Amino acid sequence: MNDAELRLDGNAAAGILSEVFGAEMTAAIGTCAHCGATNAIGAVWVYAHAPGTVLRCPACTSVLMTIVRARERLHVDVAGVRHLHFAAPD
Repeated sequence: MNDAELRLDGNAAAGILSEVFGAEMTAAIGTCAHCGATNAIGAVWVYAHAPGTVLRCPACTSVLMTIVRARERLHVDVAGVRHLHFAAPD
């Protein structure tokens, strides 16, 4: 299986992102810390076939965010996102 066959769009991460942020995140706007590209989270590349979920920048393929569920905890790394803008939860 090649890379393109494993890649999903950001909408595939909607559920786990909602758990982490408590809000609808696919319309959120993120800026890549590596290349500065700005995209809606629904447009980023998602790889969910690993032990966790990996979100990558569609412009430069750098890792934006990783989310790993381990037992009853979520481990979240957002080091690849310079800015993240989204609507506040109700």
